[in-house]
Amino acid sequence: MAKTLNLTLKVWRQENREAKGRIETYAAKDIPVDASFLEMLDIVNEGLVKEGKDPIHFDHDCREGICGMCSLTINGIPHGPERQVTTCQLHMRKFKDGDTIWIEPFRAKAFPILRDLMVDRSALDRIIASGGYIDVRTGSAPNANNIAVEKVKAEAAFDAAACIGCGACAATCKNGSAMLFVAARVSSLAKIAHLNLLPQGQPERTKRVLAMMKQMEAEGFGNCTNQYECEAACPKGISVDNIARLNRDFIVANTKEGPLFKTLIRTPGGARARREFFIAPGNAANLCNRQKPGQVKHSRFPQDGAATNHKWTEE
Repeated sequence: MAKTLNLTLKVWRQENREAKGRIETYAAKDIPVDASFLEMLDIVNEGLVKEGKDPIHFDHDCREGICGMCSLTINGIPHGPERQVTTCQLHMRKFKDGDTIWIEPFRAKAFPILRDLMVDRSALDRIIASGGYIDVRTGSAPNANNIAVEKVKAEAAFDAAACIGCGACAATCKNGSAMLFVAARVSSLAKIAHLNLLPQGQPERTKRVLAMMKQMEAEGFGNCTNQYECEAACPKGISVDNIARLNRDFIVANTKEGPLFKTLIRTPGGARARREFFIAPGNAANLCNRQKPGQVKHSRFPQDGAATNHKWTEE
């Protein structure tokens, strides 16, 4: 196997969110196979700077697959072709000499482009701020064993807490849905699946669900397609089981607090329509049997099988 690669890069360039974007072609020469994808871009940028050209702008921070900052769509797949790996942990040995690689930013209505491959993901922070916390007295460090937590729930909460908040789930979804993000947990800020599984999160469980779901809708994220592309693209392998749990919590929250949301289900031809109350985006099909990520999930209701254009209204 060759120790270096020569590649052709097709890179999205855009000066700001108002400017018109375009694809530009760059040659990436003598790239070490052991370099990461971001290190490859560093090498290309060094060459551009030496030529007096504007370097390619992209997000990055820890480069250890932890912070969730890297956000590249590589050959049409958020974070690239390798499963459960962030962009910064993707290595060039996964590509072949002479390959053409298409590099674009994360695409979602709620992620406006700032410049080139950088997008504004502050919408995810606002969802957290709307309810991803618990109201408790701070300043003390209680013993971890003071509150007993069942092993099954502790492990499920830990799995949900693996979410790094990169936004790949929304970028890969054709509806730009953030259901998996809202249903999981990011960094040290707790969200629905994490807190609602633990004793500390029970007092505000219903309020948290309604507040975060409403904020998600306000940010412009779409509805769940039931195709599970989010799980397939998630670099931490967050399960769509969390979305099913979120839907159940949402039904209960609406029952307790009153119907804050309703969903209008539009049929494929628009000739028939049916209203479902107390159902989160993606309708009741999410509560049924699961299929493998990437496969289409059909609803139990034939008239809803192809309907993904759900419109939310507030009572």
